[in-house]
Amino acid sequence: MLGAVISSSSPAVAARCAYARAGVGAACTQNVTDPRLGPALLDRLAAGARAAQALASVVDGAPHVQYRQLALVDARGDTAVFSGEWTLGRGATAAGEDCAAAGNLLADEGVPAAMVQAFAADPDAHLGERLVAALTAGREAGGEEGPVRSAGLVVVDEVPWPVTDLRVDWTEGDPVAELAALWRLWAPQADAYLTRALDPASAPAFGVPGEEAGRAL
Repeated sequence: MLGAVISSSSPAVAARCAYARAGVGAACTQNVTDPRLGPALLDRLAAGARAAQALASVVDGAPHVQYRQLALVDARGDTAVFSGEWTLGRGATAAGEDCAAAGNLLADEGVPAAMVQAFAADPDAHLGERLVAALTAGREAGGEEGPVRSAGLVVVDEVPWPVTDLRVDWTEGDPVAELAALWRLWAPQADAYLTRALDPASAPAFGVPGEEAGRAL
């Protein structure tokens, strides 16, 4: 599995910033965001580049790259990160085994390192669980300087569509906590939704309001 998780003070952050492609890699394009750069990074990986090569190629050719912040992991687990000189506020990056983290407008430069540490804490857990734990750790380490309003999680596996794509596009509350709650709701059902797509005859039935309590999803 490959995936990305993100939060921001801006609305609908995952729609513009988080990208993942099955068998290829995962990328975040953020700061003063250029949504073209996430797919461009994944295209370079799909063409055979390793993470560092893909990142260097995109950075070399991207307009206004001094505004951009990028994080990338390939299917081998190699990582690469970039922060342009005009990254907003306090920026920092960190990389660990099979993961990379980046942030801007941070309350503390240790936020990305805290995310990497949390991601590594339980390597046997589901990737979605590890990503949510990393985002939660980043928030607890200070997170963004101002209020955070949106968050998102995307995970891909062996099919061409995301097996998890959860978003909190705007909230006056805590989008990281709301995303974690969505993950807890989604995780037990994720495999069933995949089966419905690939082999609907063997898929668990949908629960229908009014039917017997405890009907399996």
